[in-house]
Amino acid sequence: MKSYKDLEIYTKGLSFFYRTHSVSLRLPKYELYELGSQLRRSSDSVVTNVVEGYGRRRYEQDFIKFLTYSHASNPETLCHLEKLVTLYPDLSAEMLLLQNEYDHLGAQLFSFLRYVENNWNKFEC
Repeated sequence: MKSYKDLEIYTKGLSFFYRTHSVSLRLPKYELYELGSQLRRSSDSVVTNVVEGYGRRRYEQDFIKFLTYSHASNPETLCHLEKLVTLYPDLSAEMLLLQNEYDHLGAQLFSFLRYVENNWNKFEC
């Protein structure tokens, strides 16, 4: 692995962020800066913490800490999506699809986190 860009959790997370961001901008104006903003920030945090953790991979605990932050931001994103599905049924199809994808990403993040915890010394720094 030469870069964080080689991680599937990064490429999926970034793709999901762009889609989530786009959908969130279609919310009513009064929701753009409330729940919409929270959704954008949490979905950004999922991918950004993977990148920061990878940048700190030389230090085992930092790598694990930022992957944990990424994993924790994933269910936060899921919660925001769940609320929006109920509040804005006209956007629910896209939100439900994103929920499903973030659910799978959460499992991948968890697996990668466990892998790093058990194999940190195998990473090239």
